[in-house]
Amino acid sequence: MQPSATSSRAPADESRRPGLAAAVRDSGPAVAVYAASRVVVMLVLALVGLVRHQSLGHYLARWDSHWYLSIARHGYVTSIPPGHGTAAQVNLGFFPLLPALVRAVHLLTTMSYPVAGEAVGVLSGASAAIALWWMVDDYFGRRVATTSVALVFFSPAAVVFSLVYSEGLIITLAAATLLALRRRRWILAGVVAALATACDPVASAVIAPCLVAASSAWRSDRDARAWWAPALAPLGVVSFFVFLWFHTGSPLSWYFAQRAGWQAGPLGTGVAYALYRVAVHGVADLNSLVKTITLAATVAVVVLWRRLRPPATWTAYTATVLFFGVLSPIVAISPRLALRGFPLFAFVAAGAPRRALVTTLVVGGVGMCLLCVASTTLAWTP
Repeated sequence: MQPSATSSRAPADESRRPGLAAAVRDSGPAVAVYAASRVVVMLVLALVGLVRHQSLGHYLARWDSHWYLSIARHGYVTSIPPGHGTAAQVNLGFFPLLPALVRAVHLLTTMSYPVAGEAVGVLSGASAAIALWWMVDDYFGRRVATTSVALVFFSPAAVVFSLVYSEGLIITLAAATLLALRRRRWILAGVVAALATACDPVASAVIAPCLVAASSAWRSDRDARAWWAPALAPLGVVSFFVFLWFHTGSPLSWYFAQRAGWQAGPLGTGVAYALYRVAVHGVADLNSLVKTITLAATVAVVVLWRRLRPPATWTAYTATVLFFGVLSPIVAISPRLALRGFPLFAFVAAGAPRRALVTTLVVGGVGMCLLCVASTTLAWTP
């Protein structure tokens, strides 16, 4: 299925762009889809809590949420304990933008840190839906934009948008970067990309489309201003590593913390390890099973990508995100990594037949509910 003649359109004329009221109104479908998905997730988690006699808050502050909240409360520790695995896990393994926002909300509102974290999560999830909608609408049109948002927020790993996790911020900032690059807002793209690179190491994938866009603008128009985007984009991650240098004595403390506490093993073995675990343990290893299914789905989406020929910046960003997954010894091509490579969902929305889209949405929604339940146990690590 090819996009319509009007779907892959040029950036909108500045004078014809909607005002604020119209922009808010146009974003309504994205916000409605996001809100509906969060109601489903909260209901599932609340039902699990009711059965197990646990509060809803207990399930919202687990896993990586714990580490982000510890940074917001106490800041970063200064050293990594000896050993490997759980004993060596410290908050140096996490990037600073999300906990900084949680701390700011706590100080401004006097909310508790968990509630402040949830507030940031809700707002960043809503902003992710809006930013994704506008990014896709600018290229494929409104129908595909709304479908893309639905595919993302009813995808199997979408429970993370209700936790104190960075995916909402990453999608917001990366989508805004890709849209700014398409509209040749070079400095804005660089600044937003710099914020993205302070969210998470995988979010550093936004540097790649900045380079692609700048190179293209330089070759076609000799537009030297375009180089502002790739020049500014790394500042988030570079600033964090400089901070770590002064705080811990090493600019690579994040890397050492991840390797000691979480990502031990040879780099580049995550995909093979997940396939091996499925071959040996089958459905009993849920983490490896969902990674293998996500890998197969991602390969299938490549067919749609080749047919649609999306912007080179989208391709560069998505390919770099997937490369980070392949490089990791544990992450592989997981459902959560796919969320960070969100243009994948736009490729599906734009290129899949209607019946396949309905099936994908239903399967994704069921998968989301099942992984919501699994995230409350040790069966699946979100």
